[in-house]
Amino acid sequence: MKLTTKSEYSILAIIHIARNERRGFIKIEEICSRYDMPKKYLELLFGVLRQSGYIKTRRGTSGGYKLSKPASKISVAEIIRLMDGPLAPVESVSRYFYSETPLSREKKVIKVFKEIRDYVAKRLEKLTFADLV
Repeated sequence: MKLTTKSEYSILAIIHIARNERRGFIKIEEICSRYDMPKKYLELLFGVLRQSGYIKTRRGTSGGYKLSKPASKISVAEIIRLMDGPLAPVESVSRYFYSETPLSREKKVIKVFKEIRDYVAKRLEKLTFADLV
């Protein structure tokens, strides 16, 4: 598993919003400034997060972004899968994005990669954004 900037920026943005939830809606410029992210790119990511029910938006001077549900109800695994796809090191051991690969022919290799997938998935599924703030 290798994270792209889509996952990395989404994770950082959600952490920032969760840390500042008492302030209400958080401006995108604040997040971009804090983590040195391109605004247009983060707007695209927020579109995906909004459509998937993780954040909500408000327009206007008091607008910005806010989590749609408590940070304790959002796992890091959910966001990575949303942005980057499987947590598995190869698609032939993925639970949600299975696809045949050349390694599928070697049962012992597949067993090791399944163990890796299970460890990573278990850890990231238990890890919520409340744990990170």
